[in-house]
Amino acid sequence: MTVTVVGLGKIGLPLAVQFALKGELVFGADINSKTVALINDGIAPFPGEQDLGKLLREVVDSGKLIATLETAECVAQSEVVIVVVPLIVDENAQPDFESIDSATYEIGRSLKKGTLVSYETTLPIGTTRKRFAKMLEEVSGLEVGSDFFVVFSPERVLTGRVFSDLRKYPKIVGGVTPSCAERGAEFYGTMLDFDARNDLPSVNGVWCLESSESAEFVKLAETTFRDVNIGLANQFAKFADKLKLNIFDVIQAANSQPFSHIHQPGVAVGGHCIPVYPQFYFWGDPEASIVREARSTNVGMPRYLVDRLNSFQPAIEPKRALVLGAAYRSEVKELAFSGVYPLVQQLRANEYEVEVFDPLFSNQELSEMGLPGMTSNLSEFGVVVIQNSSDEFIEMLSLKQNWTSLKLIADGRNLFEGKSPIEGVAILGVGFSFT
Repeated sequence: MTVTVVGLGKIGLPLAVQFALKGELVFGADINSKTVALINDGIAPFPGEQDLGKLLREVVDSGKLIATLETAECVAQSEVVIVVVPLIVDENAQPDFESIDSATYEIGRSLKKGTLVSYETTLPIGTTRKRFAKMLEEVSGLEVGSDFFVVFSPERVLTGRVFSDLRKYPKIVGGVTPSCAERGAEFYGTMLDFDARNDLPSVNGVWCLESSESAEFVKLAETTFRDVNIGLANQFAKFADKLKLNIFDVIQAANSQPFSHIHQPGVAVGGHCIPVYPQFYFWGDPEASIVREARSTNVGMPRYLVDRLNSFQPAIEPKRALVLGAAYRSEVKELAFSGVYPLVQQLRANEYEVEVFDPLFSNQELSEMGLPGMTSNLSEFGVVVIQNSSDEFIEMLSLKQNWTSLKLIADGRNLFEGKSPIEGVAILGVGFSFT
């Protein structure tokens, strides 16, 4: 069997490696020539994915994985095509299909009879059937369900631990037709291994749903639930703020009750899934008022934090802020959709001079991504805002002698559990403050 994976990003490349490790010939297609060259040299084009460097070298050296810029050419030689091309939303919260439409057209140009096409990119409900399957039929002249097969099978992994998550979570498959679902389940059942789990209602493995729409709904339900949960936690935090209560103690105690889980609040919510995928949901469900309100609450947290800074007494002087953490998750070198951007924007709008430090990025890298790196001495900052969690930040703030002008630590990730590491410096958490 020959497999083509279209899109060699942080999900697509580990998937391609996984399939190659099963002994299949895998073509990895991408539009980035630098990415293709690095992969063909056995070098991972991004850091932080556990075991990827070693496993990539293994499958490239064995000739089982070949990266290329030629999508249509690879598809013509393949029995299976996996699509992991990003889908984003524009400034009006509308899905921008340009990239994945282009990939689908290229696939359709050389699609042959018997080929399975699986979309793993998170999509609005109905997209696989009504947009992509239809486009593939129009471009190829073939009929879905008889000449070729289309499924939606959402990625359910976190970057940094893709290989372990592929084993940990059931693989959801929903077909455009029953024959499509059967073909998809057969493929993934052969390509993936699953950990034994006693906490699931069925055996861990490939789970077939009744349709591609059901599978699309699964991924949106997972991510939208988290966004709504975080929005609820952030509303709790604001109310706790008024009552002068420690919201983290409240949430920790509440989570001790079986079957309950409330996410911790935060100054901003970032990452690929949380800011984007709920918008796919309410794009298709205009009555999703709870989802819209949660998204609005989470988007508003940077402004809420800066309002708290502005009301702090005595006033923060010097009005210089150091933001600790640029990445949306501390162990992932990725700035897309990070909460650092709206946070910096709000601080600047309120006349703070802002610098950013993250051990994962150089100042040049931050500058290239539109962020001001840290160039000042620690003694020059009046406030520190902790945007994501890192042990290095704890160490930095434990060096008391370096923070001679510091008035306040805004601990957006509860690293210090409400206890200031520096005597005489106040600490402010989302929903509580102590001096």
